[in-house]
Amino acid sequence: MNRRYAIAAAAFAALLLAVTAAKILHVPTLHVPWAAPSARAVEQRGPLSDGEKATIEIFERVSPSVVQVAVKSATNPLMGEEGQGGSSGTGFVWNRDGHLVTNNHVVASGGEIAVRFASGEVAQVDLVGTAPNYDLAVLRIRSVRELPPPIALGSSSDLKVGQSAFAIGNPFGLDQSMTSGIISALKRRLPTHGGREIANVIQTDAAINPGNSGGPLLDSAGRLIGVTTAIISPSGSNAGIGFAVPVDVVNRIVPELIRNGRVPTPGIGIVAAGEDVSTRLGVEGVIVVRTAPGSPAERAGIRGVNFSTGAVGDIITAVEGKPVRRLSDLTDALEQAGAGKTVRLTVKRGSDTRDVNIGIIDIDRS
Repeated sequence: MNRRYAIAAAAFAALLLAVTAAKILHVPTLHVPWAAPSARAVEQRGPLSDGEKATIEIFERVSPSVVQVAVKSATNPLMGEEGQGGSSGTGFVWNRDGHLVTNNHVVASGGEIAVRFASGEVAQVDLVGTAPNYDLAVLRIRSVRELPPPIALGSSSDLKVGQSAFAIGNPFGLDQSMTSGIISALKRRLPTHGGREIANVIQTDAAINPGNSGGPLLDSAGRLIGVTTAIISPSGSNAGIGFAVPVDVVNRIVPELIRNGRVPTPGIGIVAAGEDVSTRLGVEGVIVVRTAPGSPAERAGIRGVNFSTGAVGDIITAVEGKPVRRLSDLTDALEQAGAGKTVRLTVKRGSDTRDVNIGIIDIDRS
């Protein structure tokens, strides 16, 4: 009996040892975590969507004409005069003669300017002219070279809120970056370093960051519709509110800069009250505070505020029959007409309204 028990115990012990050994030693090959896996098969995708194809085509066609603009600091060649994010911007080819367009604030520091093309080639450029009132500047490549084609021009007069918009630039120095969005609003007004306002500015939610300044804003046909110029952002980075100088303004200003290096500032020689004053007084129009001595406004009999009594003088309510509700309406109308021309102003004084023919001058030279 003891012998049979001992044999059974030994057999059980041997079986238990075998099972334990099998668990320890037997690991199925399929579950070895460190085994080298074979490459997975690539699943073929379908064709690109029409929207993707169109966006790719825009970038491939336009991006070679977009350049990075770098301004060398006189005190520190490694940094731009404006510091982080301000040492470089964007520009683009305007014509076959070597002219490039960018923002005035990109090159305003006055340092030596160079541009880098999409090919990686670097070229030195000269500053041809600036228009601070429009935040535009024109550069010209010093050495003649084979340039990428100029970007096709569109129009900003027929833009619609909601249509697609594309920006190509160099945000934070990351060259050849493309972002997309829509036109968020039109007819915005944007103050410039020149102390005036750009009218009919385009607002877009296409991502615009420091370094994008001076780059092209494009429509879905790849045509130039604006020049990116500013953002609204508490953090300094994209917050979905970017602005572009409309191409109709660009196409008027750039040829003038190429010809003369500057753009006249059309005016009639008045100092106007701010919009807050007009709003408080319930006035729709431009309140004339005073006229400059010998100016067209003074010669035409325009009267400013009577500072002795505080009485309001003349209020300009229309130019050539088109309503003037704020100062930007007046300045835009004068710019459209141009220095040297004569316009008809509708002026209200008290309860009387009259029309006055008045000449436009270049106030920067007067």
